[in-house]
Amino acid sequence: MNMFNRESPHAQMFPCGQTRREFVWEMGAGFTGMALAAELANDGFFARHGVAAERPTPAGPLAPKPPQHPTQVKSCIFLTMNGAPSQVDTFDYKPELKRYSGMELPKDKEYINSGGRKVGFLTANWRPFRPGGESGLMISDYFPNVRKHADKLAVINSCQADSHAHGSALVAMNTGSTFIGRPSLGSWCVYGLGTLNQSLPGYVVMLDKRGGPISGQPNWSSGFMPSTFQGTLFRPVGNPILDLQGPKYLDRTSQRRQLDLLEKLNQRHLRARPGGQELLARMQSYELAFRMQSEAPEAVDLARESARTLEAYGVGKQPTDEFGRNCLIARRLVERGVRFIQLYSGGGHLEDTWDAHESIETNHGKHGAEVDLPISALLTDLEQRGLLETTLVIWGGEFGRMPFSEGKNAPGRNHNPYGFSMWLAGGGVRGGMQYGATDEFGFAAVEDKAHVHDVHATALHLMGLNHEHLTYFHQGREESLTDVHGRVLRGVLA
Repeated sequence: MNMFNRESPHAQMFPCGQTRREFVWEMGAGFTGMALAAELANDGFFARHGVAAERPTPAGPLAPKPPQHPTQVKSCIFLTMNGAPSQVDTFDYKPELKRYSGMELPKDKEYINSGGRKVGFLTANWRPFRPGGESGLMISDYFPNVRKHADKLAVINSCQADSHAHGSALVAMNTGSTFIGRPSLGSWCVYGLGTLNQSLPGYVVMLDKRGGPISGQPNWSSGFMPSTFQGTLFRPVGNPILDLQGPKYLDRTSQRRQLDLLEKLNQRHLRARPGGQELLARMQSYELAFRMQSEAPEAVDLARESARTLEAYGVGKQPTDEFGRNCLIARRLVERGVRFIQLYSGGGHLEDTWDAHESIETNHGKHGAEVDLPISALLTDLEQRGLLETTLVIWGGEFGRMPFSEGKNAPGRNHNPYGFSMWLAGGGVRGGMQYGATDEFGFAAVEDKAHVHDVHATALHLMGLNHEHLTYFHQGREESLTDVHGRVLRGVLA
């Protein structure tokens, strides 16, 4: 019997003139059409109706915007120590560790979680700490040159993170969440403030030549925001951006005509389909790339710097050449109005980063020697040029390290998200001071705890942004960097 035979005595007719079986069959087949329609709509194939008028931005989304409250800070440089430096060996002096060295962690530390790795014995700092500046801030011999700037630093010794794992913890340090897909700190700054130079990206990232962080691009992503606000990778030598220059047979006049034609076609498409944010972002990126072709190579050209400046940063010498170049380029980008610059020390995994499981002395001795002189030169250079008061400098990794060794007779330390150190310097920062504290062993924050959300709230505040009011509407919700968490660390403010 034909199951679609409407004259069958068993057929139950619907008012639409179909049998029940026909109705179910056609409804099931129609689901594929719904999926196709949704995909076409996402791609802007259909004209959209009922879209609220958007605020006109004739200068584009990267145009400079006023801060939400008064500030003198215009730019931020984030010195990211990928792999997590040890707080008790760098900026968190714990003399009790020497006294109890070789002993087990007291049993009353019930909140201990070693992340599944072996717990050894309490181990003293590997290099001595010495006072720096008039403040007497204690800083270890892994950073003897940074120590000279002790009176500029606000050291936060009570930082806390939400993960033991490098990938998720670094994503959280950059975006406020261990989950991938949210905008990074740099993206929020550029979204809120725009940038002062329309011929350079507002947000620049420079990686270590040994590789990027293991969690990759999500660390400088714009997440659910338009791609206009994501970080742009710069190389320290040659063309700073891959494929930035066009083919040699295409001169700038011809290229300009091509872009003008493409602009007209895209604008025609947008008029029929208002609200196409990704297409708009792509159009703006074409224009920015065209302008960068002449300005970006000049920004990384160190030939115009004096021999004295190159020597101060350690350019042309090992082991400081690479990070020294990046720090010097960061200063040049600040001079040219770039809003947010992030430099990575340590690339790839394990000993190529600050991840000192095998030996603190070997690992931190190597990486400290690479960055100490360049960071010191950057702070000096910014100050001498009058740029430090308008620049926020942040130093830190994704978490810290345990105060005990990793296993018996092991000179390395395991991951520690419970208490670690970061520091701030520059405009609006109260220098020569420590904020918060860990316990007597440097294991966990016990005083003025500073979660990653608090660090982000403070950084945004210093940049002139309110972390509760700087929001982006996404999927029916006003999203923010700190996601209704976080507080400004008032104690570090000048």
